[in-house]
Amino acid sequence: MALKTPAGGRPERRDGARSPARPAAAPGALVPRAEGDALAEAIVVPNTLWTSTDPLAYGGGRPPDITHLREFEESGAGTRNDARWGALEIIPTRADYVLDLLRANSLWPLLSGLACCAIEMMSAATSKNDMDRWGMFPFRASPRQADVLIVAGTLTTKMAGPLVRLWEQMPEPKWCVAMGDCTCSGGRYKRSYSTIQGIDRIMPVDVYVPGCPPRPEGLIYGMMKLQQLILDRRGHWPERAIGPTVPDGI
Repeated sequence: MALKTPAGGRPERRDGARSPARPAAAPGALVPRAEGDALAEAIVVPNTLWTSTDPLAYGGGRPPDITHLREFEESGAGTRNDARWGALEIIPTRADYVLDLLRANSLWPLLSGLACCAIEMMSAATSKNDMDRWGMFPFRASPRQADVLIVAGTLTTKMAGPLVRLWEQMPEPKWCVAMGDCTCSGGRYKRSYSTIQGIDRIMPVDVYVPGCPPRPEGLIYGMMKLQQLILDRRGHWPERAIGPTVPDGI
């Protein structure tokens, strides 16, 4: 039954009767429910996805704008091995094995951090962890001097365009490492209207490093796995995907 509290008095019921007095409690303490007090009705929120009332809001109802990487891959123009220069153009393709051996032990990541995972990425390069010991050189400030893109943090739809632009400015051959749950699959922002649900929807990914956030040791382990992947693919890197690696419709 609903109660009302008159000024300076005890709570009264709607029928005029006064409820029994309850002792004063300290601020923040739990007060037991008195006999006759009504229970508040629980608020039940349905477990459904959030949708906008306007179907065209937030870019909905339109095809994605970042499609040129997939189109470039389907054209076949990006499958040529154009990383061989000078005299290597006439040397048999076995020379690519030696080049990939050098590349695996000379990884130059791009200094690009998007969210909280970037703190762990920077910590991996400090003197305590020192990822340089394994042939992963200090971060480069220019995409034209880097061959590994470490996407560390949440990728929003607004930042997807600039990130793809950085990826296109990196010279071939290049590799991509997804660092953190948000980067791999959306993480705690899964099914959010403003978050890319995994960067493999806009660019190819070679190594996934899970965690929220992953420790610096986890990133170093992922980079060591990338070195192993480069050696396993020696001479075959032109067959790598250029555009998104997630099938259409997912």
